[in-house]
Amino acid sequence: MLLYFLIRADKPEQRAAFEKYMKLGGAWIGFHFAAFALTPSDFPQNWDWYYHEMLGSGEYKGNTWKPTSAILRVEDMKHSATKNLPATFKASPNEWYSWKNDLRKNPDIKVLISIDPSSFPLGTGPKLWEIWHDGDYPVVWTNTKYRMLYMNMGHNDIDYDGGTNKELSFTFANPVQNKLVIDALMWLGKKQ
Repeated sequence: MLLYFLIRADKPEQRAAFEKYMKLGGAWIGFHFAAFALTPSDFPQNWDWYYHEMLGSGEYKGNTWKPTSAILRVEDMKHSATKNLPATFKASPNEWYSWKNDLRKNPDIKVLISIDPSSFPLGTGPKLWEIWHDGDYPVVWTNTKYRMLYMNMGHNDIDYDGGTNKELSFTFANPVQNKLVIDALMWLGKKQ
């Protein structure tokens, strides 16, 4: 089974090939920036099939800052990617994203994990809008029309303030998150 890793397809032929691959039953897993799109920016949302149909998230809306841990809640304990996880767990520090589209209103999207309300307030700023005090924030989901799974995890805490840019945390130093990744890959790698 071929598992597709996509950095960012900007050429029409790359996009057409990836869409065809997914529509023919190909498997894909995306982390953090794989869902980022913001117009205007260097990464505009100019690929409707990918951002609206497959991911379901649409454009990036906002984020928490600085990268910080959150308590995550598993919403589907029966899915192959999440069935071996505890009901809640502490995630590695991350920059958590929010989206313009409400994933829960899309009948094809199955939210598997979201930020637990016990995490609020989440983020430290310095900008006030980078600190979340409430809300619904899915962080892992699948689209039932495709063999895909997206995880918002992937932005380590980095020493930006001290100017060293040294990594202060590691996404894959978390055994629970690693179990999620391994089980997701195992699920995506199985023949249909």
